Amino acid sequence: MAERLRMVEAVRDTLDAELERDDDVVVYGEDVGRAGGVFRATQGLIDDYPDRVFDSPVAEAGIVGMGVGLAATGMRPVPEIQFQSFLYQGFHQLAQHVARIRSRTRGTITCPMTIRAPYGGGIHALELHSESFEAGFAHVPGLQVVFPSSPAETKGLLTSAIRDPDPVVFMEPTRLYRSFREEVPDDHEIPLGQARVVEPGDDVTVVAWGSMLRETLDAVEDVDASAEVVDPRTLYPLDTETIAESVKKTGRCVVVHEAPRTAGMAGEITARINEEAFLYLEAPVERVTGYDVPVPLFAREDDYLPDADRIADGVRRALEFG
Repeated sequence: MAERLRMVEAVRDTLDAELERDDDVVVYGEDVGRAGGVFRATQGLIDDYPDRVFDSPVAEAGIVGMGVGLAATGMRPVPEIQFQSFLYQGFHQLAQHVARIRSRTRGTITCPMTIRAPYGGGIHALELHSESFEAGFAHVPGLQVVFPSSPAETKGLLTSAIRDPDPVVFMEPTRLYRSFREEVPDDHEIPLGQARVVEPGDDVTVVAWGSMLRETLDAVEDVDASAEVVDPRTLYPLDTETIAESVKKTGRCVVVHEAPRTAGMAGEITARINEEAFLYLEAPVERVTGYDVPVPLFAREDDYLPDADRIADGVRRALEFG
């Protein structure tokens, strides 16, 4: 059976299902218990699983570090970081322990931990509440970095992440938490590292993930061309083959993300296209991104984020080149 859910409801539904399925799953973080999380994604879970859903101190380094110990002793920790930027305080644990424990122990100890991290702009939050640091996480060998773009994608990807034997940073776009509903199957798994072609097309490939996917789908409706829209889903490992095959067909590409432009994932994707599909390109790869500044506060936030108009302009530049 399928149920129409919002993204935040899909998160809760998945956590509930995995807590019921596997006694080793543990959900914890700041206010995830009695309060149900800052976005209410864990609301009510503590009532059904009082021994495996609990609040933690306000200490991100401790939250992540405790997960390493839990994972090493056979548990499957699923900590929530209230906002992705707060994970900066635990980044040393990610880089030094979470991502390295398999390599360090020659595979005798793994870290099946899924760190849920709401990210991104569009909700007019405070400073350090709207960042998009995916390139930083993707640069750490051993971490998988996953982005859902809809309720059904959330269910499928989060289920796979929790069941995976290695660590995942699961980036949930806050602006999509309650923006729309869709049918979400009960038993739903999407393999990590596998992109999807959201809309087929012949003239230009547009790569976008998370909240930028919906902006991109709106943008290509206003362009007089056949655009193929690709959602990578997982930025590490990146499904280069699907992206390259699309570019080989269309000959043009635009990459969209809300993170800053410099050293962003658009640069990595462009490099891989050059390595795998350079001779098929009819135009340089276009990047439509956030700017190289901190995410501004309320009055300028909407100007920072790529919107359908900016994305459409980028697609037109790619189409008009040459």
